[in-house]
Amino acid sequence: MIAFVIRRLIQAMIVMLVVALIGFTMFRFVGDPVAQMVGQDTSLAERAELREKLGLNDPVPVQFARYVSNVVQGNFGISYRIGRPVDQLLQERLPATLELAILAAIFALVVGVPLGVYTGLYPRSWLSHVFLTVSLIGISLPTFLIGILLILVFGVVLGWLPTFGRGETVDLGFWTTGLLTSSGWKSIVMPAFTLGMFQLALIMRLVRSEMLEVLRTDFVKFARARGLRNRAVHYRHALKNTLVPVITITGLQLGSLIAFAIITETVFQWPGMGLLFLQAIQFVDIPVMSTYLILVALIFVALNLLVDILYYAVDPRLRVERTGGGH
Repeated sequence: MIAFVIRRLIQAMIVMLVVALIGFTMFRFVGDPVAQMVGQDTSLAERAELREKLGLNDPVPVQFARYVSNVVQGNFGISYRIGRPVDQLLQERLPATLELAILAAIFALVVGVPLGVYTGLYPRSWLSHVFLTVSLIGISLPTFLIGILLILVFGVVLGWLPTFGRGETVDLGFWTTGLLTSSGWKSIVMPAFTLGMFQLALIMRLVRSEMLEVLRTDFVKFARARGLRNRAVHYRHALKNTLVPVITITGLQLGSLIAFAIITETVFQWPGMGLLFLQAIQFVDIPVMSTYLILVALIFVALNLLVDILYYAVDPRLRVERTGGGH
């Protein structure tokens, strides 16, 4: 187990180094950092002095090593657009994005898994056809369209929910949350539903297909032959074996929720990292863009590592294969 984790950590470090190289390349080739930091009336001598101060005249390997060292220490530079340290900006935006992504994931799991189990156990019932049709709509419709329709119905026509923003937030010192206020909960309902809709449909269809496959296996038939009740066969044997791929997909999709919440945050003007990244693109704010890239990659790498370890713990066949007991 320890060797397995060490191998995964080495692979994760290699991936992060490649991503850091991409982020460093953005600094080198997407615009001139000096030109973006100074005004038009800055003299050539002042520009040259600033270039020397930033270390842009050093050899490229030295600059890359310094860049990696700064990133490891949490120093991501100064935002060209806002003029503040990028790590502070991300710390302010991170709670909003994480709360949105986690609530969307919980919504997708709590609703998607039971619906997938039901449609797998009763594939020919009319209710299963209704669920599958709704899930097909959830997968087919673009995220921004779902968000706009929700805003139109629940925000504009009915006036039940706010159409933008995060509502009132509570500052806990290390974390600002809207989950402790009623306006915060009202504000997050529609964005979380919009962001989680696609994941719900995906998880539901995955659980359904896995349940159908597992229910046809020999060990389930043998369990029935032993006289076990349907409830025990379905939930103790079939569902347990269904959860292995579900864990993998859910873990990877949580990273996708965080990384690709840009559209949802834009539609609802949700003050998270996605909206910050989109604004950074408009102003070619390279420090924010490269830091966002590294942070998203780090989230994906960490989730992949966690999923691999869970997969290893849940599926005994992997342990047997690695100890040489497999066929």
